[in-house]
Amino acid sequence: MSKWGKKSSLPITANRREILKSAAAVGAFAVTSLSGILPGSAQDPAPQKGGHFKIGIGAGAPSDSLDPATYENSFTTLIGKSLHGYLTQIDADGKLGNELAESWDVTKDAKTWTFKLRKGVEFHNGKSLDAKDVVGSMNHHRGEQSKSAAKDILASVEEIRADGPETVVFALKAGNADFAYLLEDIHLAIMPVTDEKPDVSGVGAGGYVLDNIDHGVKGSGKRFANYWKSDAAWFDSFEALSIQDVTARTNALKTGQIHAMDRCDLKTVRLLERDKGLEISSIPGTQFYIMAMMCDAAPFDNADVRLACKYAVDRQQLLDTLLHGHGKLGNDHPIASTNRFFAKDLPQREYDQDKARFHLKKAGLTELKVSLSAADAAFAGAVDAATIYQQNAAKAGISVDIVRESSDGYWDTVFLKKPFYMSYWLGRPTADWMFTQGYAADAAWNHSHWKNQRFNDLLVSARAELDDTKRLEMYTEMQTICRDDGGEIAPVFANNVNALSKKIGHRKIAPSWDLDGFRCVERWWFADA
Repeated sequence: MSKWGKKSSLPITANRREILKSAAAVGAFAVTSLSGILPGSAQDPAPQKGGHFKIGIGAGAPSDSLDPATYENSFTTLIGKSLHGYLTQIDADGKLGNELAESWDVTKDAKTWTFKLRKGVEFHNGKSLDAKDVVGSMNHHRGEQSKSAAKDILASVEEIRADGPETVVFALKAGNADFAYLLEDIHLAIMPVTDEKPDVSGVGAGGYVLDNIDHGVKGSGKRFANYWKSDAAWFDSFEALSIQDVTARTNALKTGQIHAMDRCDLKTVRLLERDKGLEISSIPGTQFYIMAMMCDAAPFDNADVRLACKYAVDRQQLLDTLLHGHGKLGNDHPIASTNRFFAKDLPQREYDQDKARFHLKKAGLTELKVSLSAADAAFAGAVDAATIYQQNAAKAGISVDIVRESSDGYWDTVFLKKPFYMSYWLGRPTADWMFTQGYAADAAWNHSHWKNQRFNDLLVSARAELDDTKRLEMYTEMQTICRDDGGEIAPVFANNVNALSKKIGHRKIAPSWDLDGFRCVERWWFADA
Protein backbone atom coordinates (compact mmCIF):
# COMPACT_ATOMS: atom_id res chain seq x y z
CA MET A 1 0.00 0.00 0.00
CA SER A 2 1.01 3.59 -0.49
CA LYS A 3 2.34 5.27 2.63
CA TRP A 4 2.07 8.99 3.23
CA GLY A 5 4.85 10.58 5.23
CA LYS A 6 4.92 14.09 6.58
CA LYS A 7 7.87 16.07 5.25
CA SER A 8 7.17 19.45 6.80
CA SER A 9 6.71 21.00 10.20
CA LEU A 10 3.99 23.29 8.86
CA PRO A 11 0.76 23.16 10.86
CA ILE A 12 -1.97 21.31 9.02
CA THR A 13 -5.65 21.75 9.73
CA ALA A 14 -8.04 18.80 9.59
CA ASN A 15 -9.57 20.25 6.44
CA ARG A 16 -6.23 20.54 4.75
CA ARG A 17 -5.25 17.07 5.90
CA GLU A 18 -8.25 15.70 4.02
CA ILE A 19 -7.16 17.59 0.93
CA LEU A 20 -3.73 16.03 1.21
CA LYS A 21 -5.11 12.54 1.63
CA SER A 22 -7.76 12.62 -1.04
CA ALA A 23 -6.06 14.74 -3.67
CA ALA A 24 -2.48 13.67 -3.20
CA ALA A 25 -1.78 17.32 -3.03
CA VAL A 26 -0.54 20.23 -1.01
CA GLY A 27 2.10 20.61 1.65
CA ALA A 28 5.51 18.98 1.23
CA PHE A 29 4.42 15.37 1.26
CA ALA A 30 5.75 12.20 -0.34
CA VAL A 31 4.21 8.94 -1.52
CA THR A 32 6.09 5.66 -1.31
CA SER A 33 5.14 2.07 -1.92
CA LEU A 34 6.61 -1.27 -1.00
CA SER A 35 5.05 -3.08 -3.96
CA GLY A 36 4.13 -2.28 -7.52
CA ILE A 37 0.67 -3.77 -7.24
CA LEU A 38 -2.05 -1.97 -5.34
CA PRO A 39 -4.20 -3.91 -2.85
CA GLY A 40 -7.56 -5.41 -3.68
CA SER A 41 -9.96 -7.02 -1.29
CA ALA A 42 -9.12 -8.05 2.25
CA GLN A 43 -8.89 -11.73 1.32
CA ASP A 44 -7.22 -11.89 -2.06
CA PRO A 45 -7.32 -15.19 -3.95
CA ALA A 46 -3.94 -16.59 -4.93
CA PRO A 47 -3.13 -15.66 -8.56
CA GLN A 48 -1.27 -18.04 -10.85
CA LYS A 49 0.49 -17.63 -14.16
CA GLY A 50 -0.38 -19.16 -17.51
CA GLY A 51 -2.82 -19.20 -20.40
CA HIS A 52 -3.93 -17.08 -23.31
CA PHE A 53 -6.59 -14.51 -22.34
CA LYS A 54 -9.10 -13.30 -24.94
CA ILE A 55 -11.45 -10.36 -24.43
CA GLY A 56 -14.13 -8.83 -26.66
CA ILE A 57 -14.31 -5.02 -26.72
CA GLY A 58 -17.24 -3.05 -28.12
CA ALA A 59 -15.00 -0.39 -29.67
CA GLY A 60 -12.13 0.02 -32.10
CA ALA A 61 -11.63 1.60 -35.53
CA PRO A 62 -9.28 1.19 -38.51
CA SER A 63 -8.05 4.74 -37.86
CA ASP A 64 -6.82 3.84 -34.36
CA SER A 65 -3.14 4.25 -33.58
CA LEU A 66 -0.58 2.98 -31.09
CA ASP A 67 0.43 6.55 -30.35
CA PRO A 68 -0.93 7.22 -26.82
CA ALA A 69 -1.80 10.77 -27.85
CA THR A 70 -4.51 9.34 -30.12
CA TYR A 71 -6.25 6.97 -27.72
CA GLU A 72 -9.98 7.69 -27.90
CA ASN A 73 -11.84 4.45 -27.25
CA SER A 74 -11.89 1.41 -24.97
CA PHE A 75 -9.98 -0.79 -27.39
CA THR A 76 -6.93 1.45 -27.73
CA THR A 77 -7.02 2.24 -24.01
CA LEU A 78 -7.00 -1.44 -23.03
CA ILE A 79 -4.09 -2.09 -25.37
CA GLY A 80 -2.24 0.95 -24.06
CA LYS A 81 -2.69 0.09 -20.39
CA SER A 82 -1.38 -3.42 -21.13
CA LEU A 83 1.74 -2.25 -22.99
CA HIS A 84 2.69 0.83 -21.00
CA GLY A 85 3.54 2.05 -17.52
CA TYR A 86 2.35 5.33 -16.00
CA LEU A 87 3.76 7.52 -13.25
CA THR A 88 0.75 6.95 -11.00
CA GLN A 89 -2.18 4.55 -10.74
CA ILE A 90 -5.56 4.39 -9.00
CA ASP A 91 -6.50 1.34 -6.95
CA ALA A 92 -9.76 -0.55 -6.52
CA ASP A 93 -10.85 1.84 -3.77
CA GLY A 94 -10.22 4.94 -5.86
CA LYS A 95 -7.06 5.81 -3.96
CA LEU A 96 -4.03 7.24 -5.69
CA GLY A 97 -0.77 5.29 -5.62
CA ASN A 98 2.51 5.12 -7.46
CA GLU A 99 3.68 3.09 -10.42
CA LEU A 100 6.78 4.20 -12.34
CA ALA A 101 7.11 7.04 -9.85
CA GLU A 102 8.42 5.46 -6.68
CA SER A 103 7.58 8.57 -4.63
CA TRP A 104 6.86 12.25 -5.00
CA ASP A 105 7.06 15.55 -3.13
CA VAL A 106 4.96 18.65 -3.61
CA THR A 107 5.45 22.17 -2.32
CA LYS A 108 2.89 23.70 0.01
CA ASP A 109 1.45 25.86 -2.79
CA ALA A 110 0.98 22.75 -4.98
CA LYS A 111 2.90 24.38 -7.83
CA THR A 112 6.08 22.28 -7.89
CA TRP A 113 5.86 18.49 -8.03
CA THR A 114 9.01 16.38 -7.83
CA PHE A 115 8.81 12.70 -8.82
CA LYS A 116 11.45 10.11 -7.92
CA LEU A 117 11.50 7.34 -10.50
CA ARG A 118 11.52 3.65 -9.70
CA LYS A 119 14.86 1.91 -10.27
CA GLY A 120 15.20 -1.26 -12.29
CA VAL A 121 12.41 -0.54 -14.79
CA GLU A 122 13.13 -1.73 -18.32
CA PHE A 123 11.35 -0.95 -21.57
CA HIS A 124 10.49 -3.71 -24.03
CA ASN A 125 13.42 -2.65 -26.23
CA GLY A 126 15.90 -3.14 -23.38
CA LYS A 127 16.35 0.53 -22.52
CA SER A 128 16.29 1.41 -18.81
CA LEU A 129 13.79 4.02 -17.62
CA ASP A 130 15.27 7.43 -16.84
CA ALA A 131 14.04 10.98 -16.36
CA LYS A 132 14.52 11.91 -20.03
CA ASP A 133 11.95 9.28 -20.98
CA VAL A 134 9.38 10.93 -18.73
CA VAL A 135 10.18 14.43 -19.96
CA GLY A 136 10.01 13.38 -23.62
CA SER A 137 6.81 11.38 -23.13
CA MET A 138 5.08 14.34 -21.50
CA ASN A 139 6.35 16.88 -24.02
CA HIS A 140 4.93 14.67 -26.78
CA HIS A 141 1.52 16.07 -25.80
CA ARG A 142 2.59 19.68 -25.25
CA GLY A 143 3.80 20.86 -28.65
CA GLU A 144 2.06 23.73 -30.39
CA GLN A 145 0.90 21.38 -33.16
CA SER A 146 -0.12 18.61 -30.77
CA LYS A 147 -3.68 17.32 -31.14
CA SER A 148 -3.40 15.05 -28.13
CA ALA A 149 -6.39 14.87 -25.80
CA ALA A 150 -3.86 15.20 -22.98
CA LYS A 151 -2.67 18.58 -24.20
CA ASP A 152 -5.39 20.22 -22.11
CA ILE A 153 -4.33 18.27 -19.02
CA LEU A 154 -0.75 19.49 -19.33
CA ALA A 155 -1.63 23.04 -20.33
CA SER A 156 -1.06 24.18 -16.75
CA VAL A 157 2.55 22.95 -16.81
CA GLU A 158 5.12 25.70 -17.17
CA GLU A 159 8.14 23.42 -17.35
CA ILE A 160 9.10 19.76 -17.12
CA ARG A 161 12.75 19.05 -16.46
CA ALA A 162 15.03 16.22 -15.44
CA ASP A 163 16.94 16.69 -12.20
CA GLY A 164 19.42 13.89 -12.74
CA PRO A 165 18.56 10.48 -14.21
CA GLU A 166 16.02 9.49 -11.56
CA THR A 167 14.11 12.69 -10.78
CA VAL A 168 11.55 14.69 -12.77
CA VAL A 169 10.26 18.12 -11.75
CA PHE A 170 6.96 19.58 -12.94
CA ALA A 171 6.64 23.34 -12.44
CA LEU A 172 3.02 24.46 -12.78
CA LYS A 173 1.72 27.88 -13.75
CA ALA A 174 -0.62 27.74 -10.76
CA GLY A 175 -1.25 25.31 -7.93
CA ASN A 176 -3.14 22.12 -8.72
CA ALA A 177 -4.22 20.01 -5.78
CA ASP A 178 -5.08 17.06 -8.05
CA PHE A 179 -2.05 17.06 -10.33
CA ALA A 180 -0.74 13.59 -9.39
CA TYR A 181 -4.10 12.08 -10.34
CA LEU A 182 -3.79 13.50 -13.85
CA LEU A 183 -0.62 11.54 -14.54
CA GLU A 184 -2.68 8.34 -14.63
CA ASP A 185 -4.52 9.63 -17.69
CA ILE A 186 -4.73 7.02 -20.45
CA HIS A 187 -2.70 9.17 -22.85
CA LEU A 188 0.23 9.87 -20.53
CA ALA A 189 2.06 6.60 -21.06
CA ILE A 190 5.79 6.65 -20.44
CA MET A 191 7.66 5.69 -23.61
CA PRO A 192 11.37 5.20 -24.36
CA VAL A 193 12.82 8.43 -25.73
CA THR A 194 15.75 8.86 -28.09
CA ASP A 195 16.97 12.33 -29.10
CA GLU A 196 13.88 13.80 -27.38
CA LYS A 197 11.56 11.74 -29.60
CA PRO A 198 9.37 9.10 -27.93
CA ASP A 199 8.84 5.70 -29.52
CA VAL A 200 5.11 5.68 -30.34
CA SER A 201 5.11 2.19 -31.88
CA GLY A 202 3.79 0.46 -28.77
CA VAL A 203 7.11 -0.11 -27.01
CA GLY A 204 6.49 0.46 -23.33
CA ALA A 205 7.38 -0.56 -19.79
CA GLY A 206 4.15 -2.46 -19.16
CA GLY A 207 3.49 -6.11 -18.48
CA TYR A 208 3.01 -7.13 -22.11
CA VAL A 209 5.02 -6.76 -25.31
CA LEU A 210 3.06 -6.02 -28.47
CA ASP A 211 2.82 -9.08 -30.68
CA ASN A 212 0.41 -7.97 -33.37
CA ILE A 213 -2.01 -5.15 -34.06
CA ASP A 214 -4.74 -4.91 -36.69
CA HIS A 215 -6.53 -1.70 -35.86
CA GLY A 216 -10.28 -2.05 -35.67
CA VAL A 217 -9.96 -5.84 -35.58
CA LYS A 218 -7.63 -7.17 -32.89
CA GLY A 219 -4.43 -6.69 -30.95
CA SER A 220 -2.28 -9.14 -29.02
CA GLY A 221 0.69 -9.25 -26.70
CA LYS A 222 2.99 -11.59 -24.79
CA ARG A 223 4.15 -11.29 -21.19
CA PHE A 224 7.28 -9.17 -20.84
CA ALA A 225 9.95 -11.40 -19.30
CA ASN A 226 11.70 -8.46 -17.60
CA TYR A 227 8.60 -6.75 -16.22
CA TRP A 228 9.48 -5.06 -12.94
CA LYS A 229 6.29 -6.13 -11.16
CA SER A 230 6.63 -9.64 -9.76
CA ASP A 231 2.97 -9.85 -8.76
CA ALA A 232 1.19 -8.85 -11.97
CA ALA A 233 0.85 -9.83 -15.65
CA TRP A 234 -0.28 -13.38 -14.92
CA PHE A 235 -1.40 -14.42 -18.41
CA ASP A 236 1.24 -15.76 -20.79
CA SER A 237 -0.41 -13.75 -23.55
CA PHE A 238 -3.57 -11.83 -24.37
CA GLU A 239 -5.72 -11.00 -27.36
CA ALA A 240 -8.20 -8.12 -27.54
CA LEU A 241 -10.87 -8.43 -30.23
CA SER A 242 -12.89 -5.50 -31.52
CA ILE A 243 -16.44 -6.89 -31.59
CA GLN A 244 -18.74 -3.89 -31.80
CA ASP A 245 -21.96 -5.82 -32.23
CA VAL A 246 -23.11 -6.65 -28.70
CA THR A 247 -24.97 -9.79 -29.81
CA ALA A 248 -21.85 -11.13 -31.50
CA ARG A 249 -19.79 -10.19 -28.46
CA THR A 250 -22.22 -12.00 -26.16
CA ASN A 251 -22.30 -15.12 -28.35
CA ALA A 252 -18.51 -15.20 -28.43
CA LEU A 253 -18.47 -15.26 -24.63
CA LYS A 254 -21.21 -17.88 -24.31
CA THR A 255 -19.48 -20.20 -26.77
CA GLY A 256 -16.07 -19.84 -25.15
CA GLN A 257 -14.41 -17.94 -27.99
CA ILE A 258 -13.52 -15.18 -25.51
CA HIS A 259 -13.13 -15.15 -21.74
CA ALA A 260 -14.57 -11.70 -21.04
CA MET A 261 -16.54 -8.90 -22.67
CA ASP A 262 -17.32 -5.29 -21.89
CA ARG A 263 -20.57 -3.35 -22.25
CA CYS A 264 -23.13 -6.10 -21.81
CA ASP A 265 -26.53 -5.72 -23.46
CA LEU A 266 -28.61 -4.79 -20.45
CA LYS A 267 -31.78 -6.05 -22.13
CA THR A 268 -30.41 -9.58 -22.06
CA VAL A 269 -27.89 -9.48 -19.21
CA ARG A 270 -30.27 -11.44 -16.96
CA LEU A 271 -29.96 -14.37 -19.34
CA LEU A 272 -26.19 -14.26 -18.85
CA GLU A 273 -26.71 -14.18 -15.09
CA ARG A 274 -28.37 -17.60 -15.35
CA ASP A 275 -25.23 -19.11 -16.88
CA LYS A 276 -23.41 -20.77 -13.99
CA GLY A 277 -20.12 -20.47 -15.85
CA LEU A 278 -20.25 -16.69 -16.07
CA GLU A 279 -19.82 -13.77 -13.67
CA ILE A 280 -21.59 -10.44 -14.25
CA SER A 281 -19.73 -7.41 -12.94
CA SER A 282 -21.91 -4.29 -12.45
CA ILE A 283 -19.86 -1.53 -10.84
CA PRO A 284 -20.98 2.08 -10.28
CA GLY A 285 -18.37 4.46 -11.55
CA THR A 286 -17.97 7.66 -13.52
CA GLN A 287 -19.32 6.52 -16.92
CA PHE A 288 -22.24 8.47 -18.34
CA TYR A 289 -24.18 8.64 -21.60
CA ILE A 290 -24.80 11.85 -23.48
CA MET A 291 -26.52 13.48 -26.42
CA ALA A 292 -24.11 16.15 -27.62
CA MET A 293 -25.47 19.35 -29.19
CA MET A 294 -22.98 21.45 -31.15
CA CYS A 295 -23.15 24.90 -29.59
CA ASP A 296 -21.43 26.63 -32.50
CA ALA A 297 -24.17 25.77 -35.00
CA ALA A 298 -27.90 26.47 -35.23
CA PRO A 299 -30.21 25.63 -33.60
CA PHE A 300 -28.04 24.57 -30.65
CA ASP A 301 -26.21 27.89 -30.48
CA ASN A 302 -29.27 29.08 -28.56
CA ALA A 303 -29.18 28.21 -24.84
CA ASP A 304 -33.00 28.04 -24.65
CA VAL A 305 -33.08 25.45 -27.43
CA ARG A 306 -30.56 23.41 -25.48
CA LEU A 307 -32.67 23.70 -22.32
CA ALA A 308 -35.79 22.68 -24.22
CA CYS A 309 -34.01 19.55 -25.42
CA LYS A 310 -32.86 18.78 -21.86
CA TYR A 311 -36.37 19.05 -20.42
CA ALA A 312 -37.66 16.79 -23.21
CA VAL A 313 -36.03 13.58 -21.96
CA ASP A 314 -37.55 11.17 -19.45
CA ARG A 315 -34.47 10.18 -17.48
CA GLN A 316 -36.26 7.71 -15.25
CA GLN A 317 -37.58 5.87 -18.30
CA LEU A 318 -34.05 5.60 -19.68
CA LEU A 319 -32.74 4.34 -16.34
CA ASP A 320 -35.50 1.75 -16.09
CA THR A 321 -35.76 0.56 -19.68
CA LEU A 322 -32.27 1.15 -21.05
CA LEU A 323 -30.08 0.48 -18.02
CA HIS A 324 -32.52 -1.82 -16.21
CA GLY A 325 -31.43 -0.24 -12.96
CA HIS A 326 -27.68 -0.56 -13.63
CA GLY A 327 -26.98 3.12 -13.04
CA LYS A 328 -28.22 6.43 -11.65
CA LEU A 329 -30.03 9.50 -12.95
CA GLY A 330 -27.87 12.16 -14.59
CA ASN A 331 -28.37 15.90 -14.24
CA ASP A 332 -26.74 17.27 -17.40
CA HIS A 333 -23.30 17.64 -15.86
CA PRO A 334 -20.40 15.15 -15.71
CA ILE A 335 -19.70 14.80 -11.98
CA ALA A 336 -20.70 11.45 -10.48
CA SER A 337 -22.46 11.22 -7.12
CA THR A 338 -19.41 9.40 -5.70
CA ASN A 339 -17.20 12.45 -6.30
CA ARG A 340 -16.43 14.46 -3.16
CA PHE A 341 -17.34 17.66 -5.04
CA PHE A 342 -20.69 16.40 -6.34
CA ALA A 343 -23.37 19.09 -6.08
CA LYS A 344 -25.81 17.06 -4.00
CA ASP A 345 -28.18 19.98 -3.44
CA LEU A 346 -28.55 20.82 -7.12
CA PRO A 347 -32.20 20.04 -8.04
CA GLN A 348 -32.61 16.99 -10.25
CA ARG A 349 -33.89 17.94 -13.71
CA GLU A 350 -37.07 16.06 -14.58
CA TYR A 351 -39.04 15.41 -17.74
CA ASP A 352 -41.22 18.50 -18.18
CA GLN A 353 -43.04 19.07 -21.48
CA ASP A 354 -44.31 22.49 -20.40
CA LYS A 355 -40.84 23.78 -19.53
CA ALA A 356 -39.52 22.41 -22.83
CA ARG A 357 -42.19 24.35 -24.72
CA PHE A 358 -41.49 27.44 -22.56
CA HIS A 359 -37.83 27.47 -23.58
CA LEU A 360 -38.72 26.86 -27.23
CA LYS A 361 -40.97 29.93 -27.03
CA LYS A 362 -38.14 31.94 -25.44
CA ALA A 363 -36.00 30.93 -28.40
CA GLY A 364 -38.70 32.25 -30.73
CA LEU A 365 -39.94 28.80 -31.78
CA THR A 366 -43.24 26.98 -31.56
CA GLU A 367 -41.70 23.70 -32.65
CA LEU A 368 -38.28 22.28 -33.41
CA LYS A 369 -37.01 19.71 -35.90
CA VAL A 370 -33.59 18.12 -35.35
CA SER A 371 -31.65 15.09 -36.57
CA LEU A 372 -30.01 12.84 -33.98
CA SER A 373 -27.15 10.59 -35.10
CA ALA A 374 -27.06 7.25 -33.31
CA ALA A 375 -25.36 3.85 -33.45
CA ASP A 376 -24.73 1.26 -30.80
CA ALA A 377 -21.03 1.99 -31.24
CA ALA A 378 -21.72 5.01 -29.03
CA PHE A 379 -22.88 2.72 -26.22
CA ALA A 380 -24.91 -0.47 -25.96
CA GLY A 381 -28.52 0.54 -26.51
CA ALA A 382 -27.78 3.96 -27.99
CA VAL A 383 -30.28 3.50 -30.81
CA ASP A 384 -32.96 2.43 -28.33
CA ALA A 385 -32.14 5.47 -26.20
CA ALA A 386 -32.52 7.71 -29.25
CA THR A 387 -35.92 6.14 -29.96
CA ILE A 388 -37.09 6.76 -26.39
CA TYR A 389 -35.90 10.35 -26.64
CA GLN A 390 -37.70 10.75 -29.97
CA GLN A 391 -40.96 9.67 -28.32
CA ASN A 392 -40.41 11.87 -25.25
CA ALA A 393 -39.48 14.94 -27.27
CA ALA A 394 -42.44 14.67 -29.65
CA LYS A 395 -44.78 15.38 -26.72
CA ALA A 396 -42.87 18.62 -26.09
CA GLY A 397 -43.04 19.91 -29.67
CA ILE A 398 -39.61 18.63 -30.71
CA SER A 399 -39.49 16.40 -33.78
CA VAL A 400 -36.41 14.14 -33.74
CA ASP A 401 -35.30 12.38 -36.89
CA ILE A 402 -33.03 9.49 -35.92
CA VAL A 403 -30.13 9.04 -38.32
CA ARG A 404 -28.96 5.42 -38.05
CA GLU A 405 -25.22 5.76 -38.48
CA SER A 406 -22.90 2.85 -39.20
CA SER A 407 -21.05 1.53 -36.16
CA ASP A 408 -18.00 1.10 -38.37
CA GLY A 409 -16.27 4.44 -38.43
CA TYR A 410 -18.72 6.10 -36.04
CA TRP A 411 -15.90 7.75 -34.10
CA ASP A 412 -14.38 9.05 -37.33
CA THR A 413 -17.46 10.35 -39.12
CA VAL A 414 -19.89 11.29 -36.33
CA PHE A 415 -17.99 12.03 -33.10
CA LEU A 416 -17.20 15.75 -32.80
CA LYS A 417 -18.60 16.29 -36.31
CA LYS A 418 -22.37 15.82 -36.46
CA PRO A 419 -24.55 18.57 -34.91
CA PHE A 420 -26.50 16.24 -32.57
CA TYR A 421 -25.21 12.78 -31.73
CA MET A 422 -25.13 10.01 -29.16
CA SER A 423 -21.89 9.49 -27.25
CA TYR A 424 -20.54 8.58 -23.85
CA TRP A 425 -17.88 9.48 -21.35
CA LEU A 426 -15.93 7.05 -19.21
CA GLY A 427 -15.68 9.90 -16.72
CA ARG A 428 -12.63 10.93 -14.74
CA PRO A 429 -11.61 10.44 -11.08
CA THR A 430 -11.50 14.15 -10.22
CA ALA A 431 -13.76 17.10 -11.03
CA ASP A 432 -10.91 19.21 -12.40
CA TRP A 433 -9.76 16.39 -14.68
CA MET A 434 -13.24 15.86 -16.07
CA PHE A 435 -13.96 19.52 -16.62
CA THR A 436 -10.52 20.25 -18.07
CA GLN A 437 -10.53 17.44 -20.59
CA GLY A 438 -14.14 17.62 -21.72
CA TYR A 439 -15.61 21.05 -20.98
CA ALA A 440 -12.89 23.69 -21.08
CA ALA A 441 -13.38 26.08 -23.99
CA ASP A 442 -10.62 24.72 -26.19
CA ALA A 443 -10.50 21.13 -24.93
CA ALA A 444 -9.84 18.65 -27.73
CA TRP A 445 -12.64 16.43 -26.44
CA ASN A 446 -15.21 19.18 -25.88
CA HIS A 447 -18.04 17.11 -27.36
CA SER A 448 -20.34 20.06 -28.01
CA HIS A 449 -17.85 22.87 -28.77
CA TRP A 450 -19.33 24.64 -25.73
CA LYS A 451 -17.73 27.79 -24.35
CA ASN A 452 -18.71 29.66 -21.20
CA GLN A 453 -16.42 32.35 -19.81
CA ARG A 454 -17.62 32.13 -16.22
CA PHE A 455 -17.15 28.37 -16.26
CA ASN A 456 -13.62 28.66 -17.62
CA ASP A 457 -12.68 31.29 -15.05
CA LEU A 458 -13.94 29.05 -12.25
CA LEU A 459 -12.06 26.08 -13.68
CA VAL A 460 -8.74 27.89 -13.22
CA SER A 461 -9.63 29.22 -9.77
CA ALA A 462 -10.91 25.91 -8.39
CA ARG A 463 -7.84 24.04 -9.57
CA ALA A 464 -5.54 26.14 -7.41
CA GLU A 465 -7.85 26.51 -4.40
CA LEU A 466 -6.68 24.48 -1.39
CA ASP A 467 -9.72 24.97 0.81
CA ASP A 468 -12.22 22.14 0.26
CA THR A 469 -15.22 24.24 1.24
CA LYS A 470 -14.37 26.91 -1.31
CA ARG A 471 -13.62 24.29 -3.97
CA LEU A 472 -17.02 22.70 -3.38
CA GLU A 473 -18.70 26.07 -3.87
CA MET A 474 -16.85 26.59 -7.14
CA TYR A 475 -17.48 23.10 -8.47
CA THR A 476 -21.15 23.35 -7.51
CA GLU A 477 -21.48 26.52 -9.55
CA MET A 478 -19.67 24.85 -12.45
CA GLN A 479 -22.05 21.89 -12.36
CA THR A 480 -24.95 24.33 -12.35
CA ILE A 481 -23.56 26.16 -15.37
CA CYS A 482 -23.10 22.87 -17.23
CA ARG A 483 -26.62 21.83 -16.31
CA ASP A 484 -28.28 25.07 -17.46
CA ASP A 485 -26.05 26.29 -20.28
CA GLY A 486 -23.92 23.34 -21.44
CA GLY A 487 -24.24 21.51 -24.72
CA GLU A 488 -24.71 17.98 -23.43
CA ILE A 489 -27.84 16.16 -22.35
CA ALA A 490 -26.51 13.75 -19.71
CA PRO A 491 -29.57 11.73 -18.65
CA VAL A 492 -27.96 8.77 -16.91
CA PHE A 493 -24.78 7.51 -15.28
CA ALA A 494 -24.24 3.91 -16.30
CA ASN A 495 -22.58 1.18 -14.27
CA ASN A 496 -19.67 -0.61 -15.91
CA VAL A 497 -21.44 -3.88 -16.73
CA ASN A 498 -19.13 -6.59 -18.01
CA ALA A 499 -19.23 -10.37 -18.15
CA LEU A 500 -16.42 -12.85 -17.67
CA SER A 501 -15.90 -16.54 -17.40
CA LYS A 502 -15.67 -17.92 -13.88
CA LYS A 503 -12.40 -19.42 -15.05
CA ILE A 504 -11.00 -15.90 -14.62
CA GLY A 505 -9.71 -14.91 -11.19
CA HIS A 506 -9.46 -11.34 -9.95
CA ARG A 507 -9.33 -9.15 -6.86
CA LYS A 508 -11.70 -6.27 -6.16
CA ILE A 509 -12.39 -4.57 -9.48
CA ALA A 510 -11.52 -0.88 -9.73
CA PRO A 511 -14.39 1.51 -10.54
CA SER A 512 -12.32 4.48 -11.74
CA TRP A 513 -12.27 3.20 -15.31
CA ASP A 514 -13.97 0.27 -17.01
CA LEU A 515 -12.41 -3.22 -17.05
CA ASP A 516 -10.61 -2.88 -13.73
CA GLY A 517 -9.14 0.51 -14.55
CA PHE A 518 -8.39 -0.87 -18.04
CA ARG A 519 -5.77 -3.02 -16.32
CA CYS A 520 -7.66 -6.32 -16.48
CA VAL A 521 -4.99 -7.90 -18.69
CA GLU A 522 -2.38 -7.19 -16.03
CA ARG A 523 -4.51 -7.81 -12.93
CA TRP A 524 -6.59 -10.87 -13.84
CA TRP A 525 -5.54 -14.52 -14.20
CA PHE A 526 -6.86 -18.01 -14.99
CA ALA A 527 -8.09 -19.56 -11.78
CA ASP A 528 -7.57 -23.02 -13.27
CA ALA A 529 -4.32 -22.33 -15.15
